[in-house]
Amino acid sequence: MSTTQSERLRELLEPLVTSQGLDLEEIAVDSVGRKRVLSVIVDSDTGADLDQIADVSRALSAKLDESDAMGEGEYTLEVGTPGAERALTEHRHYVRAAGRLVKFQLHEGGEIVARILDVDDDGLDVEVPGVKGRKATARRLTFADIDKARVQVEFNRKDSDVDSDVAKDMKEEEEA
Repeated sequence: MSTTQSERLRELLEPLVTSQGLDLEEIAVDSVGRKRVLSVIVDSDTGADLDQIADVSRALSAKLDESDAMGEGEYTLEVGTPGAERALTEHRHYVRAAGRLVKFQLHEGGEIVARILDVDDDGLDVEVPGVKGRKATARRLTFADIDKARVQVEFNRKDSDVDSDVAKDMKEEEEA
């Protein structure tokens, strides 16, 4: 997809997505045989349910039908959410991932897997799980420290309480 088409689609569709209370995360046009597929990824701080997806899909379809943004020829519109293992690229993504386990690739090299406890304008407080019976440890990451970050899927999460012992310890240290 050319940058001009991407920019034009974003300019056309973003106001509609925003009016539905969602954020436009990504737009992609792919060719599948003779057909084209326009994928639109949306999200919000509270997530997007199926009704919201259906509403925004209808609104986007109507807008695209009245414009020539997709040019001539058939295409399929797919509207969805980022998925479970989304990459974190914007500040709002980190806020939405609070409490989730994330794999961080660091600028200094190496990687860590940690749970996001708190996010502010400069970075995040994370809890690095203990290994082999050791206690979890707290760590501060600035956004400048992070090269890439991706949410990890957890099937057997034992503690769903974000306010863990490490978070309590960090609060106590701040108050002291």
